Amino acid sequence: MTLNDAAREQMVQQQVRAWDVLDERVLDTFRNVPRERFLPAEHRFLAFADTDIPLPHGQHMLRPNVVGRLLQSLELGGAERVLEIGTGTGFVTACLAAGSAHVRSLEIFPDLADTARTTLADLRISNVEVLAADATRLETAERYDAIALTASLPVPDEQFERLLAVGGRLFAIVGEPPVMEAWLVRCVAEGAYARESLFETVVAPLINARRPRSFTF
Repeated sequence: MTLNDAAREQMVQQQVRAWDVLDERVLDTFRNVPRERFLPAEHRFLAFADTDIPLPHGQHMLRPNVVGRLLQSLELGGAERVLEIGTGTGFVTACLAAGSAHVRSLEIFPDLADTARTTLADLRISNVEVLAADATRLETAERYDAIALTASLPVPDEQFERLLAVGGRLFAIVGEPPVMEAWLVRCVAEGAYARESLFETVVAPLINARRPRSFTF
């Protein structure tokens, strides 16, 4: 076992499993997707650390435990069409691709999209499509079986729920610091949704996301 393998297994056991991620398919995804390949070279030594890892444009990679809960909540079975909002470096994209038929991932910063596209191609992950786009301006008639938002929404935004197919699941983190809630939203019938609170965390907001109305006097 290499040092990376040992550090990876420690991450799986002490960070991901310890945060109530018990789905063995998710844990195996963490073992099989080389997280270190998705980090900027200067931060690669932090690949398996329980910390926010800085990216260009003031962005950050999600901590492994949050990614684990995200993947577990979506219950991917291999046949889903997935939409990801916020590609970043592509690590979550690769994890979603490991459990689904196809992932379309949107990234507002073209240079991050290019980097993710290159890394995914180098790893021969072919069931992904990375687009440089602002998800808050997305206009599409397509519906998805699973949607993952890797940035938070200061206020709930129904536009993302409406992209779900019946039976589809949406993972989103909603609210403002110091406390935000991770939600799982299910489309239980056409135009009908059930929302479940999963856990509390703090994640940077989606760029151009709707904000709470400010009070005026």
